[in-house]
Amino acid sequence: MESGGSIFNAMLQEFDGAARLLGLDQGIWKVLTHPKRQIAVSCPIQMDNGEIEVFTGYRVQYNITLGPAKGGIRYHPNVTLDEVTALAAWMTWKCAVAHVPFGGGKGGIIVDPNRLSRRELEALTRRYIAEIVDAIGPEKDVPAPDVNTNDQIMAWVMDTYSMHVGHTATAVVTGKPIEMGGSLGRREATGRGVMIVTREAAKHLGFDIKGATVAVQGFGNVGSVSADLLAKIGAKIVAVTDWKGGVYNEKGLDIAKMIDYAKQHKTIEGFSGGEPIDNAKLFALDVDVLVPAALENQITGQNAGSIKARVIAEGANGPTTPDAHQILHDRGIFVIPDILANAGGVTTSYFEWVQDRHGLFWEESEVNHRLETKMVEAFHDVLETSIRYKTDLRTAAYIVAISRVATVTKMRGMYA
Repeated sequence: MESGGSIFNAMLQEFDGAARLLGLDQGIWKVLTHPKRQIAVSCPIQMDNGEIEVFTGYRVQYNITLGPAKGGIRYHPNVTLDEVTALAAWMTWKCAVAHVPFGGGKGGIIVDPNRLSRRELEALTRRYIAEIVDAIGPEKDVPAPDVNTNDQIMAWVMDTYSMHVGHTATAVVTGKPIEMGGSLGRREATGRGVMIVTREAAKHLGFDIKGATVAVQGFGNVGSVSADLLAKIGAKIVAVTDWKGGVYNEKGLDIAKMIDYAKQHKTIEGFSGGEPIDNAKLFALDVDVLVPAALENQITGQNAGSIKARVIAEGANGPTTPDAHQILHDRGIFVIPDILANAGGVTTSYFEWVQDRHGLFWEESEVNHRLETKMVEAFHDVLETSIRYKTDLRTAAYIVAISRVATVTKMRGMYA
């Protein structure tokens, strides 16, 4: 299954290997490989020029056995129902691995948000939420930011839902501005989780994270925070790429300056702290750690053989195809899978949801401490499972997740 094929089928391949090792009951197998609900909606809005455009939006609730569906909303021209379904499935396993009481959901709109004005973007967001309003809610499905969406868009989501239900419902969405019920530490949480599991992997493999060389693909929220926090614990970030370009410096990059540069220029291309580099060269660098923090299907059967990193920490969702996964496994590369490595985001989203529902908010140090505890526990659960089943971390993460969802599915029984 390579880039360009079904992302959902890629997820199923990962699922099947773990389910076989686990000896999963065939009936439960069928339940866990079918999405509970797939919603497609048309979102007509009036553009600034007076014309009406109709955009297509999706919301998939893959599984809600452990709790309300949880997952982001992405705005991208390449959004498909297949992609959203796969991402909703990954969210199911991610929540189960992180041991948070959520199921998996995901949403998306087929749109290039960079071509919309702020008013058009708000109108589209509100119309999309109005179309799916009966399907979401604090006890049903809790959206969050994803690719090309942010805290302002989540504020519009919360307000639209609140207008429909007739009261302010902060817990309907996470990733909101702090002023309206967002959690301190949420923006950095995914990158912080990547840093924590990378540090734990270095301990397990017996190398010092201080001075370890790191290459990061993607310099959005996840990539920039991962790079920044890894640098702060002593790692040396030698290469970074983003959507437009990249920079390499074997002596290490100044990540704080790079973050400032990216804020000003919307890219790191042209940053003066090193020489230009592209993704192909970045993946082939002889580094201790590689962090793919961009989009899906970046590590494929074509480039997996050239990767020299000892550890890959998947900051992005689904960055490695199943073919590539097998190549990396055969070559002994220690891959921390996406459903574990980037679970910091959903874990802190869970903390935000809890705080909203209680109306009691925590200090950032408490949020980070709770995240540290959860991520370390999740990493060691998966590591111990991989040792017990003599398998790689990706399969082990699925075994942990599937086992938790399957156990509760059996306990709840079949409603008929």
